[in-house]
Amino acid sequence: MTRRLLMIEDEDDIREVASTALEVIGGFTVATASSGPEGIDAAAATHPDAILLDVMMPGIDGPETLRRLREREETRGIPVVFLTASVQSADIEALRGLDCAGVIAKPFDPVTLADQVRQVLGWSAS
Repeated sequence: MTRRLLMIEDEDDIREVASTALEVIGGFTVATASSGPEGIDAAAATHPDAILLDVMMPGIDGPETLRRLREREETRGIPVVFLTASVQSADIEALRGLDCAGVIAKPFDPVTLADQVRQVLGWSAS
């Protein structure tokens, strides 16, 4: 069974590199969204196995997007992994205090990103 991910990321380059790495190296099926509202709609429509969510986005940021995902019945139970360039321990702990599965630091290594996602979500590689 191929796991389906939704990546909500406003930076085109990061979205493209990450989704390609997750598909080619990780074997995931990846859909993308470039903003919180677009991601919320995509999650409700496609019901991915997990969401990779950028923390710093213009307009509606990652934590607010997560709050809105949790308010909706159809997206409430989807595991969310934050992607963040802010790797200060206090920032990471604050994100972990939200209703998320974990946090992956940016910049990430595209070669190991799929393994990081699996580790955070407790998924096996098979």
